[in-house]
Amino acid sequence: MSDKEAPAAAAQIIKAPQTLQSKVEKGGPGAVDLDALAKAEAVIANLADDYLDWVREDFVRLEAAYDVLISGEGNDKDNLEALFQIAHDMKGQGGSFGYDLMTSIGDHMCRLLEKVDKAGPLEIKMIRLHIDAMRVVITKELKGDGGAEGRQLMMGLALVGDKA
Repeated sequence: MSDKEAPAAAAQIIKAPQTLQSKVEKGGPGAVDLDALAKAEAVIANLADDYLDWVREDFVRLEAAYDVLISGEGNDKDNLEALFQIAHDMKGQGGSFGYDLMTSIGDHMCRLLEKVDKAGPLEIKMIRLHIDAMRVVITKELKGDGGAEGRQLMMGLALVGDKA
């Protein structure tokens, strides 16, 4: 079967737990104090409003790292690692503040960056697509899995990822 005849891969949505309580043991030895846990969740909820400001700052860093990559400055390995670190940070924060799709796209971008050592034209286009997909999530404030639009984004990235 040729590549053109291969069936399209299904998009994978990673659903991150929404609360700290779902991540820790309750009761018994080594358990977390539930009052302290409730206070921590309240702090996270209060920080959610600041997330959009933080992620915009991350985009500035991500775009700067992308610009360095496409300029040819430095070496590809270091430039790709810089992009990976920023995408990894963005991936980690997204789900914590209700932007699960941001986590999924960030994870997809990280997996892509782990596979490449050099940034040729195809890799640069693929990286750009991931950055643009992440920007769509934030611009349109696509919370959770992003619904139908989120599924479309993930399916498109999965198809692009198959070409890597």
